[in-house]
Amino acid sequence: MRVLHVITDPSAGGGGRRLRSLLPHLDAECEIAVLTAAAPDASGEAVAAGVPVHRVGGRGPRAVRRLARLMRAGRYDVVHTHRYPACVYGRIAARLADVPAVVSTEHSAGEDRIGGRRAGAGVRGLYRAAEALGDVTVAVSMTVADRLARWGVPRSRIEVIPPGIDARFFRYDQRLRHEARDRLGIPRDAHVVGGVGRLEPGKRFDVLLEAVAGLDGSVLVLAGEGSARWALAERAQALGIKRRVVFAGESADVPALLSAFDVLAAPSEEEAFGTAVVEGLAAGLPVLYSCCPALEELPSLAAPGARRVPSDAGRLRAELGALAAAGPLRLPTPPAVAHYDVRRHAALTATLYERLLQEVSPAALAASAPREAPPATQRRARPGTPPAPVRPAEPETTLRRAQA
Repeated sequence: MRVLHVITDPSAGGGGRRLRSLLPHLDAECEIAVLTAAAPDASGEAVAAGVPVHRVGGRGPRAVRRLARLMRAGRYDVVHTHRYPACVYGRIAARLADVPAVVSTEHSAGEDRIGGRRAGAGVRGLYRAAEALGDVTVAVSMTVADRLARWGVPRSRIEVIPPGIDARFFRYDQRLRHEARDRLGIPRDAHVVGGVGRLEPGKRFDVLLEAVAGLDGSVLVLAGEGSARWALAERAQALGIKRRVVFAGESADVPALLSAFDVLAAPSEEEAFGTAVVEGLAAGLPVLYSCCPALEELPSLAAPGARRVPSDAGRLRAELGALAAAGPLRLPTPPAVAHYDVRRHAALTATLYERLLQEVSPAALAASAPREAPPATQRRARPGTPPAPVRPAEPETTLRRAQA
């Protein structure tokens, strides 16, 4: 089975990290098409893993034409798009190239924003029109599924497949802790508060700055890039904590940073999933979060090391202060991390691919043989009756025990 993953920028936020973690565990011959002109760090990881990366570049019709040519030449069985606007360009190109199965994963739909931009009537209309060209839209959480339905996407076309992480990759490592702190110029005995995510206003890292300003001696590390980068730097200077705030950048080694942290704080009031929170739990960190569908959709005892705190500087400061007074703490891996194991995510994704291809032509599943386009009579009508949605997988046995 040949699969082309189309993504706007694989280095941006949790969606890119999810894709990169999925590919080594997916039983398919995968390639990546990147719409941004340059994404060296993330693409470099994919190349090192043996995954071909095609830099498409461009916007609008030009990007669509380039993608369609790539898809025709690659003779892919499945096109899987990730994030807006790749989900728009990728679906249109896949139909022009007559790709048998088209899947799109929505990683970041908010109530009124998508892919970091405001989703007005025009954006929503374009999204719905492009969505109708695909076969299935995958939501990373029930929260996202509900948002898509409110946007006008039919429930019958939405399936929920939670993303996964490789917990072993984020396991605490004291050597990495010391190396990361030395590299960033942070004393080894300092109390370090960490934030991971796109530096955009909606992430509310400004609240985290204000909370840390009231904690003498604590250092704040922000890993990510975005439009709010300079505003956050100016706010740190105005609060008098410029020397206690480190901007680690998008290309930072997240596992090493998590080992360097003493607590992970996520003050965002709206999230699609909450990848950073789950990664923090995998690293054994105490986690303070304001919104995280990944945990809110599981039993309450699935993540005992995570505490929900309003996105309020005073409340957050109090919680961080208590953790600082308690000293460095590493917690056992909670059941929530096992529930979001990347292998489970890969298995659910592969099952979806196979089901869609079976609906087109059983012969398309013979990955070892060259694919021939099935006769038009064997293809599903487009638009046609959508496939029945897959129910979200039940939590693991460990989660059911925790709930009991």
